[in-house]
Amino acid sequence: MSIKIQSKIVGFDVKKPGDVPTKEAVTEAPKTNVVQMHETLERPDELIGSTYKLKTPEHVSQHAMYITINDIVLNKGTEHEMRRPFEMFVNSKNMDHFQWIVALTRIVSAVFRKGGDVTFLVEELRSVFDPRGGYWNNGKYQPSLVSEIGDIIEKHLTSIGMLRKPELDERQKAYIDAKREEFSLTPPNEEEPATSGFPADAKPCAKCNTQAVIVMDGCMTCLNCGDSKCG
Repeated sequence: MSIKIQSKIVGFDVKKPGDVPTKEAVTEAPKTNVVQMHETLERPDELIGSTYKLKTPEHVSQHAMYITINDIVLNKGTEHEMRRPFEMFVNSKNMDHFQWIVALTRIVSAVFRKGGDVTFLVEELRSVFDPRGGYWNNGKYQPSLVSEIGDIIEKHLTSIGMLRKPELDERQKAYIDAKREEFSLTPPNEEEPATSGFPADAKPCAKCNTQAVIVMDGCMTCLNCGDSKCG
């Protein structure tokens, strides 16, 4: 842009490059002070914790495990406030699993503090299989103790909003409700009482690993997730 000088020049001064803002500096978006989770973030004096009791069959462990996951609250009091997992501890009287439990908690805690998407831990732990075989716990098949710890981490991440529980559509919900109502009208089998809210003679579901598959209208149907061989 040219400017016409209409008066006599009596002096001049040369501007340095740093005195005039560049085009990039003018158009640069303003920086925000939003704090994200990262490994150099210092541990505050107080964290919010949740403890989950894990009771397995006696042949797996005679003593219950107590899994504590502590969370840190970032950007507290602002519109960017978020709750993220910071560390995990496992406490049990059973010393047989002491070494790998300490290793697991340290690795999981390190991944938590690293930041980013930590939800992959759930599937990684669920894919661990015990060479001696899995077990049934509360009507659900668990391939290993580590896998069940993965379920607890999933439950915690869902409670703080990092994971969303898969929801059924309205048609599937109506179908499951109808099947459950139909099952409730059938006389119970007193010789084999149910322990998980599903029939005692139910079969395991290949989709959700829950022992809730029964025959309804000549079709194998899961009363937990709605999976059906008839579509």
